[in-house]
Amino acid sequence: MRRRACHRRHVNDVMKISACYITLNEEENLRRSLRSCADLVDEIVVVDCGSVDATAQVAAQFGARWQHQDWLGYVDQKNLALSLASNEWILSLDADEELSPKLRAELQSIKRRGAAEAVVGFSMPRCVLYEGRWIRHGDWYPDRLVRLFRRARSRFVGGKVHERLELSGKVRPFSGELYHYSFRNADDHWARCQKYAKLWAETQCAVGKRVAFTTPYTRAAIRWLRGYIWRRGFLDGRQGRRIARFCAREVYLKYHTLRTLNHKPEVKEG
Repeated sequence: MRRRACHRRHVNDVMKISACYITLNEEENLRRSLRSCADLVDEIVVVDCGSVDATAQVAAQFGARWQHQDWLGYVDQKNLALSLASNEWILSLDADEELSPKLRAELQSIKRRGAAEAVVGFSMPRCVLYEGRWIRHGDWYPDRLVRLFRRARSRFVGGKVHERLELSGKVRPFSGELYHYSFRNADDHWARCQKYAKLWAETQCAVGKRVAFTTPYTRAAIRWLRGYIWRRGFLDGRQGRRIARFCAREVYLKYHTLRTLNHKPEVKEG
Protein backbone atom coordinates (compact mmCIF):
# COMPACT_ATOMS: atom_id res chain seq x y z
CA MET A 1 0.00 0.00 0.00
CA ARG A 2 2.83 2.38 0.84
CA ARG A 3 4.59 1.78 -2.50
CA ARG A 4 1.33 2.37 -4.39
CA ALA A 5 0.66 5.59 -2.50
CA CYS A 6 4.19 6.83 -3.22
CA HIS A 7 3.73 6.07 -6.92
CA ARG A 8 0.45 7.98 -6.91
CA ARG A 9 2.06 11.01 -5.33
CA HIS A 10 4.81 10.89 -7.96
CA VAL A 11 2.24 10.91 -10.77
CA ASN A 12 0.46 13.87 -9.18
CA ASP A 13 3.75 15.77 -8.93
CA VAL A 14 4.36 15.58 -12.68
CA MET A 15 0.79 16.39 -13.81
CA LYS A 16 1.49 20.09 -14.30
CA ILE A 17 -0.55 21.85 -16.96
CA SER A 18 0.11 24.99 -19.02
CA ALA A 19 -2.90 26.63 -20.72
CA CYS A 20 -1.82 28.08 -24.08
CA TYR A 21 -3.67 30.70 -26.15
CA ILE A 22 -3.06 32.76 -29.27
CA THR A 23 -5.05 36.00 -29.35
CA LEU A 24 -5.99 39.15 -31.23
CA ASN A 25 -8.55 41.52 -29.68
CA GLU A 26 -10.20 38.86 -27.54
CA GLU A 27 -10.87 40.69 -24.26
CA GLU A 28 -14.47 39.48 -23.89
CA ASN A 29 -13.90 35.91 -25.01
CA LEU A 30 -10.61 35.49 -23.17
CA ARG A 31 -12.09 36.49 -19.84
CA ARG A 32 -14.81 33.83 -20.11
CA SER A 33 -12.34 31.17 -21.22
CA LEU A 34 -9.82 31.88 -18.45
CA ARG A 35 -12.53 31.87 -15.80
CA SER A 36 -13.32 28.29 -16.79
CA CYS A 37 -9.78 26.94 -16.53
CA ALA A 38 -7.47 29.26 -14.55
CA ASP A 39 -7.92 27.39 -11.26
CA LEU A 40 -7.16 24.03 -12.94
CA VAL A 41 -3.87 24.90 -14.61
CA ASP A 42 -0.44 25.75 -13.25
CA GLU A 43 0.51 28.32 -15.88
CA ILE A 44 -1.17 30.45 -18.56
CA VAL A 45 0.68 31.45 -21.75
CA VAL A 46 -0.81 34.02 -24.14
CA VAL A 47 0.83 34.78 -27.50
CA ASP A 48 -0.74 37.92 -28.94
CA CYS A 49 -0.22 39.38 -32.41
CA GLY A 50 -1.19 43.00 -31.73
CA SER A 51 -4.39 43.46 -29.74
CA VAL A 52 -5.57 47.06 -29.33
CA ASP A 53 -8.35 46.28 -26.85
CA ALA A 54 -8.01 45.12 -23.23
CA THR A 55 -6.82 41.57 -24.02
CA ALA A 56 -3.47 42.20 -22.30
CA GLN A 57 -5.16 43.53 -19.16
CA VAL A 58 -7.48 40.52 -18.99
CA ALA A 59 -4.52 38.16 -19.33
CA ALA A 60 -2.68 40.02 -16.59
CA GLN A 61 -5.66 39.70 -14.23
CA PHE A 62 -5.29 35.92 -14.45
CA GLY A 63 -1.50 36.00 -14.02
CA ALA A 64 -0.78 34.96 -17.61
CA ARG A 65 2.63 35.04 -19.21
CA TRP A 66 2.30 37.50 -22.12
CA GLN A 67 4.30 37.37 -25.34
CA HIS A 68 3.85 39.63 -28.37
CA GLN A 69 4.51 38.04 -31.74
CA ASP A 70 3.60 39.42 -35.15
CA TRP A 71 1.34 36.99 -36.97
CA LEU A 72 3.20 33.89 -38.20
CA GLY A 73 0.17 31.85 -39.26
CA TYR A 74 -1.94 29.52 -37.12
CA VAL A 75 0.58 26.66 -37.05
CA ASP A 76 3.69 28.66 -36.15
CA GLN A 77 1.82 30.91 -33.73
CA LYS A 78 0.45 27.94 -31.78
CA ASN A 79 3.77 26.11 -31.82
CA LEU A 80 5.43 29.23 -30.41
CA ALA A 81 2.95 29.18 -27.52
CA LEU A 82 3.87 25.54 -26.87
CA SER A 83 7.58 26.38 -26.87
CA LEU A 84 7.02 29.04 -24.20
CA ALA A 85 5.20 26.68 -21.85
CA SER A 86 7.19 25.31 -18.93
CA ASN A 87 5.04 22.27 -18.07
CA GLU A 88 4.79 18.81 -19.58
CA TRP A 89 1.05 18.94 -20.22
CA ILE A 90 -0.61 21.55 -22.46
CA LEU A 91 -4.24 22.64 -22.44
CA SER A 92 -4.51 24.38 -25.82
CA LEU A 93 -7.62 26.54 -26.05
CA ASP A 94 -8.95 29.20 -28.38
CA ALA A 95 -10.06 32.40 -26.68
CA ASP A 96 -13.69 31.78 -27.74
CA GLU A 97 -13.79 28.36 -26.02
CA GLU A 98 -14.86 27.50 -22.49
CA LEU A 99 -14.68 24.35 -20.39
CA SER A 100 -18.13 23.00 -19.52
CA PRO A 101 -18.75 22.00 -15.87
CA LYS A 102 -18.48 18.31 -16.77
CA LEU A 103 -15.25 18.82 -18.68
CA ARG A 104 -13.84 20.83 -15.75
CA ALA A 105 -14.60 17.91 -13.44
CA GLU A 106 -12.91 15.42 -15.77
CA LEU A 107 -9.85 17.63 -16.11
CA GLN A 108 -9.68 18.05 -12.34
CA SER A 109 -9.90 14.29 -11.89
CA ILE A 110 -7.16 13.43 -14.39
CA LYS A 111 -4.93 16.12 -12.92
CA ARG A 112 -5.37 14.53 -9.50
CA ARG A 113 -4.93 10.92 -10.68
CA GLY A 114 -2.33 11.45 -13.38
CA ALA A 115 -2.04 9.72 -16.75
CA ALA A 116 -0.27 6.56 -17.88
CA GLU A 117 3.05 7.11 -19.63
CA ALA A 118 1.65 5.71 -22.90
CA VAL A 119 -1.14 8.32 -22.99
CA VAL A 120 -0.12 11.48 -24.83
CA GLY A 121 -3.44 13.26 -25.07
CA PHE A 122 -7.12 13.56 -24.21
CA SER A 123 -9.83 14.40 -26.72
CA MET A 124 -13.09 16.23 -26.03
CA PRO A 125 -16.26 16.97 -28.01
CA ARG A 126 -16.72 20.62 -28.98
CA CYS A 127 -20.21 22.12 -28.98
CA VAL A 128 -20.96 25.41 -30.77
CA LEU A 129 -23.43 28.04 -29.56
CA TYR A 130 -24.97 29.34 -32.80
CA GLU A 131 -27.66 32.01 -32.87
CA GLY A 132 -28.74 31.13 -29.33
CA ARG A 133 -28.79 27.35 -29.79
CA TRP A 134 -26.27 24.65 -28.84
CA ILE A 135 -25.62 22.63 -32.00
CA ARG A 136 -25.47 18.88 -31.36
CA HIS A 137 -26.05 17.42 -34.82
CA GLY A 138 -24.73 17.82 -38.35
CA ASP A 139 -21.13 18.40 -39.38
CA TRP A 140 -20.31 20.48 -36.32
CA TYR A 141 -20.86 17.85 -33.65
CA PRO A 142 -19.20 16.15 -31.88
CA ASP A 143 -16.12 17.73 -33.56
CA ARG A 144 -13.86 15.81 -31.17
CA LEU A 145 -10.48 17.51 -30.66
CA VAL A 146 -7.34 16.75 -28.65
CA ARG A 147 -6.79 19.79 -26.44
CA LEU A 148 -4.93 18.29 -23.47
CA PHE A 149 -1.63 16.70 -24.49
CA ARG A 150 2.02 16.14 -23.68
CA ARG A 151 4.12 18.96 -25.10
CA ALA A 152 7.22 16.92 -25.96
CA ARG A 153 5.28 14.44 -28.12
CA SER A 154 2.97 16.82 -29.99
CA ARG A 155 3.12 19.66 -32.48
CA PHE A 156 0.81 21.62 -34.73
CA VAL A 157 1.06 21.05 -38.49
CA GLY A 158 -0.91 22.16 -41.54
CA GLY A 159 -1.31 25.00 -44.01
CA LYS A 160 -2.53 28.56 -43.72
CA VAL A 161 -5.77 27.53 -42.03
CA HIS A 162 -7.27 24.60 -40.09
CA GLU A 163 -4.12 23.56 -38.29
CA ARG A 164 -4.13 20.10 -36.75
CA LEU A 165 -2.33 18.55 -33.82
CA GLU A 166 0.07 15.72 -34.60
CA LEU A 167 0.73 13.31 -31.71
CA SER A 168 2.69 10.12 -31.18
CA GLY A 169 0.96 7.86 -28.67
CA LYS A 170 -2.42 6.91 -27.22
CA VAL A 171 -5.34 9.34 -26.91
CA ARG A 172 -8.04 8.90 -24.29
CA PRO A 173 -11.52 10.46 -24.54
CA PHE A 174 -13.25 12.91 -22.22
CA SER A 175 -17.05 13.06 -22.42
CA GLY A 176 -17.49 16.63 -21.11
CA GLU A 177 -18.00 19.25 -23.80
CA LEU A 178 -15.79 22.15 -24.79
CA TYR A 179 -18.16 25.07 -25.37
CA HIS A 180 -17.43 27.15 -28.50
CA TYR A 181 -18.76 30.71 -28.90
CA SER A 182 -17.73 30.90 -32.51
CA PHE A 183 -19.80 33.36 -34.55
CA ARG A 184 -21.44 36.67 -33.61
CA ASN A 185 -24.09 36.40 -36.35
CA ALA A 186 -24.71 35.09 -39.88
CA ASP A 187 -22.65 37.88 -41.48
CA ASP A 188 -19.67 37.02 -39.28
CA HIS A 189 -20.13 33.33 -40.13
CA TRP A 190 -20.14 33.92 -43.88
CA ALA A 191 -17.20 36.34 -43.71
CA ARG A 192 -15.12 33.66 -42.01
CA CYS A 193 -16.25 31.05 -44.53
CA GLN A 194 -14.89 33.27 -47.30
CA LYS A 195 -11.62 33.90 -45.45
CA TYR A 196 -10.99 30.21 -44.73
CA ALA A 197 -11.97 29.15 -48.25
CA LYS A 198 -9.40 31.53 -49.74
CA LEU A 199 -6.64 30.41 -47.39
CA TRP A 200 -7.43 26.74 -48.01
CA ALA A 201 -7.37 27.22 -51.80
CA GLU A 202 -4.04 29.05 -51.66
CA THR A 203 -2.52 26.29 -49.54
CA GLN A 204 -3.75 23.53 -51.86
CA CYS A 205 -2.64 25.37 -54.99
CA ALA A 206 0.83 25.82 -53.53
CA VAL A 207 1.24 22.03 -53.20
CA GLY A 208 0.00 21.42 -56.75
CA LYS A 209 -3.57 20.24 -56.14
CA ARG A 210 -5.84 20.56 -59.20
CA VAL A 211 -9.59 20.03 -59.55
CA ALA A 212 -12.05 19.41 -62.36
CA PHE A 213 -14.81 21.78 -63.52
CA THR A 214 -17.52 19.74 -61.75
CA THR A 215 -15.70 19.40 -58.43
CA PRO A 216 -17.04 22.56 -56.73
CA TYR A 217 -20.63 21.49 -57.45
CA THR A 218 -20.32 17.83 -56.47
CA ARG A 219 -18.33 18.53 -53.31
CA ALA A 220 -20.81 21.19 -52.18
CA ALA A 221 -23.79 18.89 -52.78
CA ILE A 222 -22.17 16.04 -50.87
CA ARG A 223 -21.32 18.35 -47.97
CA TRP A 224 -24.92 19.57 -47.71
CA LEU A 225 -26.33 16.03 -47.81
CA ARG A 226 -23.84 14.80 -45.24
CA GLY A 227 -24.43 17.58 -42.75
CA TYR A 228 -28.15 18.15 -43.10
CA ILE A 229 -29.48 14.68 -43.91
CA TRP A 230 -26.99 11.93 -43.02
CA ARG A 231 -25.78 13.57 -39.80
CA ARG A 232 -29.26 14.90 -38.97
CA GLY A 233 -28.50 18.60 -39.04
CA PHE A 234 -32.23 19.15 -39.58
CA LEU A 235 -32.74 18.36 -35.87
CA ASP A 236 -31.07 21.70 -35.05
CA GLY A 237 -33.94 23.64 -36.63
CA ARG A 238 -33.36 26.83 -38.60
CA GLN A 239 -29.83 27.04 -37.24
CA GLY A 240 -29.14 23.58 -38.66
CA ARG A 241 -30.45 24.67 -42.07
CA ARG A 242 -28.26 27.75 -42.12
CA ILE A 243 -25.16 25.85 -41.01
CA ALA A 244 -25.66 23.20 -43.72
CA ARG A 245 -26.17 25.90 -46.36
CA PHE A 246 -23.11 27.92 -45.33
CA CYS A 247 -20.95 24.80 -45.08
CA ALA A 248 -21.94 23.79 -48.62
CA ARG A 249 -21.32 27.32 -49.92
CA GLU A 250 -17.89 27.37 -48.28
CA VAL A 251 -16.98 24.05 -49.90
CA TYR A 252 -18.10 25.35 -53.29
CA LEU A 253 -16.05 28.52 -52.80
CA LYS A 254 -12.95 26.55 -51.74
CA TYR A 255 -12.89 24.44 -54.87
CA HIS A 256 -14.03 27.24 -57.18
CA THR A 257 -11.22 29.46 -55.89
CA LEU A 258 -8.71 26.62 -56.24
CA ARG A 259 -9.81 26.02 -59.82
CA THR A 260 -9.44 29.74 -60.55
CA LEU A 261 -5.92 29.69 -59.12
CA ASN A 262 -5.13 26.57 -61.18
CA HIS A 263 -5.87 28.50 -64.35
CA LYS A 264 -4.25 31.77 -63.35
CA PRO A 265 -1.40 32.59 -65.75
CA GLU A 266 2.02 32.29 -64.21
CA VAL A 267 4.07 35.46 -64.02
CA LYS A 268 7.43 34.85 -65.67
CA GLU A 269 10.43 36.57 -64.18
CA GLY A 270 12.62 38.70 -66.39
